[in-house]
Amino acid sequence: MILCCGDALIDMIPMTSKPGTEAYVPRPGGAVLNTAVALGRLGAPAGLLTGVSHDIFGQKLAAHLTQSHVDTSHILWSDRPTTLAFVQLVDGQASYCFYDENSAGRMLDIAQIPALPNAITALFFGGISLASEPASDCYAALLAREAGSRVVMIDPNIRPGFIKDAARYCQRLGHMMAQADIVKVSDEDLNWLFPAPQSDEQKVKQLLALGPSLVVLTRGGDGADGFLANGSQIHVPATPAEIVDTVGAGDTFNAGLLAKLSELNCLSKDQVQTLSPETLQLALEHGARAAAKTVAREGADPPWAGDL
Repeated sequence: MILCCGDALIDMIPMTSKPGTEAYVPRPGGAVLNTAVALGRLGAPAGLLTGVSHDIFGQKLAAHLTQSHVDTSHILWSDRPTTLAFVQLVDGQASYCFYDENSAGRMLDIAQIPALPNAITALFFGGISLASEPASDCYAALLAREAGSRVVMIDPNIRPGFIKDAARYCQRLGHMMAQADIVKVSDEDLNWLFPAPQSDEQKVKQLLALGPSLVVLTRGGDGADGFLANGSQIHVPATPAEIVDTVGAGDTFNAGLLAKLSELNCLSKDQVQTLSPETLQLALEHGARAAAKTVAREGADPPWAGDL
């Protein structure tokens, strides 16, 4: 099983009601939940570890996970409120305003998380849960506890407006990426992490120097590149799609990548360390196809395996 560890929240998606009044529709979201849902829909064994509220939004999240074939046995239930993210769309591009204070997903402690079963072979971390304390410290501790025996993938999915202490965030994130096997960043993430005027390749080399076996760089409509520690590089173009919005696109890409590696029995630490360019290309292409289906739909609505 691939256990996704991190944020599960409600995206408040803007819409116009019949009288022309602006309104918001609540939909399950969060980068890590979206990745778990996409994995489950693509047929990969997936679970979610996060804090979820007993409130009406938390029940909506749990139902969404179950309907998408995601294991919910690692959810940590709480009476705290659900995180809400109000979404603003400009030309299909999403920006967010978060309401996360004292939420079920944020107030986590590593002492709450029991030993993980051997059936969990890979862990995925990402999203705002890497910036929101104390949850961010909890997930960093979990990664450190488990990275020696399980494949770890991390996608920081950086939201600059959500980061209160950039130096502390960068220190924690750098330590987590150094323990990861796979690091995925968007071009925007990469430029935030390394603002100096260097090429993308030079910046990726700095990430590889931390220790991961694979760094994946997504470039939106310009496709994605995979960089292996042995120096090999693979580029795949973006799959053509008529874009409705980009909500959940990167999360679905992550799921497509992991689902293909799982299908090919490559989600062990040894297999990731010796990944061939041919296998990497298959995984990147699968991620691109899955992401193309998501951007053609409103909100974070990842495809099912049959859709591909």
